[in-house]
Amino acid sequence: MPTGLHPPHPSDQDAAAPPHVLDNPAWAALTGPHRHLAEIRGAAARYQSDVSPFVALADAEDPRGWKDLAELMEPGLTIAVTGTVAVPEDWETIDSGYGVQLVDTALRAEAEPEAVRLGPADVPEMLDLVARTQPGPFLPRTIELGAYYGVRRDGRLVAMAGERLRVPGWTEISAVCTDPDHRGSGLATRLIRHAAAGIRERGDTPFLHAAESNTGAVRLYESIGFTLRRRTLFTFVRVPDSAQRRPE
Repeated sequence: MPTGLHPPHPSDQDAAAPPHVLDNPAWAALTGPHRHLAEIRGAAARYQSDVSPFVALADAEDPRGWKDLAELMEPGLTIAVTGTVAVPEDWETIDSGYGVQLVDTALRAEAEPEAVRLGPADVPEMLDLVARTQPGPFLPRTIELGAYYGVRRDGRLVAMAGERLRVPGWTEISAVCTDPDHRGSGLATRLIRHAAAGIRERGDTPFLHAAESNTGAVRLYESIGFTLRRRTLFTFVRVPDSAQRRPE
């Protein structure tokens, strides 16, 4: 999940707002379109460990979900949970802060002639680009979450973007990154538009997440047609060492 987040602002939590699928997108993805990539126990879910580090609770205020999550995760592991300020006492809180969620309201989606569809054979290059640019978590099987596209120059992958969380009616654009030597040429925007074209083609609406502190990225997304929907609280916690697993 994003790092470098601002301290939480509890006043931003609107308890009166009706629930929306994007209020808990990881849960909606793991129990919906990405069920085949999920491990689920009761009211908690996670992606398979080499796909994504995302975890989710059906309801972060339900103690049963936290118990289920402890049984799913490796003891001592630090994870990020969204939408909670009340962490059970046997879980250690490491940090907390906000990211932002933006939705497509006026994006010009269009095909990019330079974009190529990336596949499993491209994963080593994708991992190398991610290591150099740090757009967020990307693991060996993250590519299975959806379509990923890249731009090559002289045969070398220099930019990419793709699909991450997919929930009914919506698909997240993620892993937007450009090699430092090729920044300033609009590759990120062009790949976002290209990814968005594919998302809209199947009837979904694109959305994005970013660290609130990443003001440059947020300004870019807003300038091309994304609108801030909500600020999302991330709480970084350590799984209790005493977690007892039920038999599989």
